[in-house]
Amino acid sequence: MQRCGWQKAKAGSYPFTYACKQIKTFVNDYPKKIIFKKQTALMQLETKTCLQCSKPLRGRSDKKFCDDYCRNNYNNQLKAQANNYVRNVNNALAKNRRILEEMLPPGKEMINTQKQKLLQQGFSFKYITHTYTTKKGTYFFCYEYGYLPFENDWYLLVRSKEK
Repeated sequence: MQRCGWQKAKAGSYPFTYACKQIKTFVNDYPKKIIFKKQTALMQLETKTCLQCSKPLRGRSDKKFCDDYCRNNYNNQLKAQANNYVRNVNNALAKNRRILEEMLPPGKEMINTQKQKLLQQGFSFKYITHTYTTKKGTYFFCYEYGYLPFENDWYLLVRSKEK
């Protein structure tokens, strides 16, 4: 029985037997190295965690959140601080409008009141939406309701005719 080249190298009958052994070792270990790399990559995917709840992530390699709930909570928390000032101003404007609306009876376009009555209900003169200047003075508006300051802390409350 004749031996093929590989078997002769294995038996040590060629001078390059050592090189053949190294090649055979590499060839035999090659699939193991690939599997090891795949397992390492899978382990790296499993170590990524959700930015909101820190649970391990599965799926796409660029995934940041485990579900929509976590994604929404994360983004809402980021934006909550930025929108806090705007929310407070809108709440103050809505409160001012509600106070002016309650003080101005339905069917009447204007009424006189004192500053103290407005302050007792929590009116904040700091927040207005726009102004309107006439010969009488400057009206300060909170949406469609406004006021014109007079002397001695009296105010004329008005409802805008524009709709």
